[in-house]
Amino acid sequence: MKISRILLTSAAALALSFGSAQAQEVKKLGLAVANLQANFFNQIKQAVEAEAKTRGIEVITVDAKGDGPTQVNQIQDLLTQDIDALIYIPAGAAAASVPVKLAHQSDVPVINVDRNADGAPGDTFLATDSVASANAVCKHIIEKAGGKGNMVIIHGQKGTTPEVDRTKGCMDAVNANPGVKVVAEQWSNMWSQDEGFQIMQNMLQANPDVSIVFAQADGLALGAAQAIKVGNPSQKIVVGGFDGDTAALEALKDGVFDVTATQQTQKMGRTAVDMAVKIVAGEKVEPVQLMDATLTTKDNVDGFIANHP
Repeated sequence: MKISRILLTSAAALALSFGSAQAQEVKKLGLAVANLQANFFNQIKQAVEAEAKTRGIEVITVDAKGDGPTQVNQIQDLLTQDIDALIYIPAGAAAASVPVKLAHQSDVPVINVDRNADGAPGDTFLATDSVASANAVCKHIIEKAGGKGNMVIIHGQKGTTPEVDRTKGCMDAVNANPGVKVVAEQWSNMWSQDEGFQIMQNMLQANPDVSIVFAQADGLALGAAQAIKVGNPSQKIVVGGFDGDTAALEALKDGVFDVTATQQTQKMGRTAVDMAVKIVAGEKVEPVQLMDATLTTKDNVDGFIANHP
């Protein structure tokens, strides 16, 4: 009887140990993306899937198409599919905390990329240092405009982490230059080229003497540049963007707009998978991990076109 009890106890311990070892292996990842129409998010998706493939990890990807409630439903569905971790790019600020809470209730760790969830952060947050990078872009366009002039800002989606941080970084540069006056600001919903075009058209009509434009995404910057070309103002208007989208880098080389900040999208995707593996294995990781973006002009754009970081 005693021997049987010992054997049973040993078998139970072995089963628990085996179960624990199994739980520490990432076999399936959920990837919830804000909007795959955006080149920036597509680059992250491709990097996540490529890195996961090299590690033998399955990835289930869902696209919210910019809609927060849709994304909440998608993540609820992902959590029924035995994912070991969730890589999460919130589709908006309003409901961003809900999926994190749902995942944690299911003991699924969350790796937030580009956007964090206010009040309910993921287990780690990977992003560009948007404050510093937007500051560099705005310093550049202000200097290119001669340190003075009327400026407009085309914001990204209101309240999202990159929108808030890029606004702060840019305004730090504006406030350091008393000759610059922000005469108009408008928020976009999808960070898209169409929105950039429409917003810039309206801004030009209301502020025909504008000379500096900061668009918080390259799509917005390309739309703004298109509106400026159509409007054909007499003055030079300096346009800055943000992201380092592949199409935008080609446009930058051709002189369509003046400067961007190229983000390390491939590194973000690879790091997200690596963080998922480490967190599931019980390793401690930094709660916030910020990466540099590189100020990119015609002078250095060729290197990023050839090899995007």
